[in-house]
Amino acid sequence: MKDRIDQLFAEINTIRAASLEEVEQLRLKYLSKKGLVSALFDDFKGVPAEKKREVGQLLNELKNKTQQAIDDLKSQFDLHADAAVVMQDLTRPADHMEPGTRHPLSIVRNRIIEIFGRIGYTVADGPEIEDDWHNFSALNFTPDHPARDMQDTFFIAQDPDILLRTHTSSVQIRKMETTQPPIRMIFPGRVFRNEAISARAHCIFHQVEGLYIDENVSFADLKQTLMYFAKEMFGEKTQIRLRPSYFPFTEPSGEMDVSCLICGGSGCNICKYTGWVEILGCGMVDPNVLDNCGIDSNKYTGFAFGMGIERITMLKYQIKDLRLFFENDTRFLKQFTGSF
Repeated sequence: MKDRIDQLFAEINTIRAASLEEVEQLRLKYLSKKGLVSALFDDFKGVPAEKKREVGQLLNELKNKTQQAIDDLKSQFDLHADAAVVMQDLTRPADHMEPGTRHPLSIVRNRIIEIFGRIGYTVADGPEIEDDWHNFSALNFTPDHPARDMQDTFFIAQDPDILLRTHTSSVQIRKMETTQPPIRMIFPGRVFRNEAISARAHCIFHQVEGLYIDENVSFADLKQTLMYFAKEMFGEKTQIRLRPSYFPFTEPSGEMDVSCLICGGSGCNICKYTGWVEILGCGMVDPNVLDNCGIDSNKYTGFAFGMGIERITMLKYQIKDLRLFFENDTRFLKQFTGSF
């Protein structure tokens, strides 16, 4: 019986057909109730018990291969038939295709890159899977530093610690390690934190961080840069304010607010009746960070800033639920055709 199975395997590898009628004849020859493959299944009852497992597997394989060969032949003629119908009816309208749109996060990301590109900032990227040094230690996070608790991290491995980056500051470290000042770069990318998904938070989000290092860089340079960005992004009437804050990698540090886009600063429920909305953190690069990267902190100074692209987008378009960015609802995405 095994010889007959091997013979049919060889035949199936060489079957051809010139029409759908011939394909049907092949199906009847091999797979109908009186076909050659079906006949082997009838004869299977007489196979000795010790060989049933081996022969049964071969029979099933033969049946599946035969069915696949028949289906492949049939599909070729179906395609030719469809093409022939189309060519016969040249007045047939084309299939309707919905025009695509850019995602709102991509629109705002590109806008941020464009704004900073006008004042000499280049774009740099880095790995999303990082080690502890680039994500924490080089940024002045000591092993027991309480600031590590500010970020719930996805750890992939330990000793050494490998993790999903919690900010694109890790790319700043990589560039400072390999580039001597002056450095003027921005660092857009995805970051990851172990947070519950809600209208205001997500475990995946996008950041743009910026870094400027040179001789005699001051906090006044930082303020003017951020004021320029705010007015370009939100409009000429936008006002900013800087509040003292804390980050382990900058000193002094601050949070920047912009005047509320909804009420124009008069107070509403969006800005909690303060007239201001926070958009980013910033500060002068801590000398320890410069030294960790091999940059002389006695000669160079610099500033850094970081913002969430989702937050900027929500303010720009007055979107109230962060989850909309990740749901791929075309009704939502269509609204951004022609933005900027």
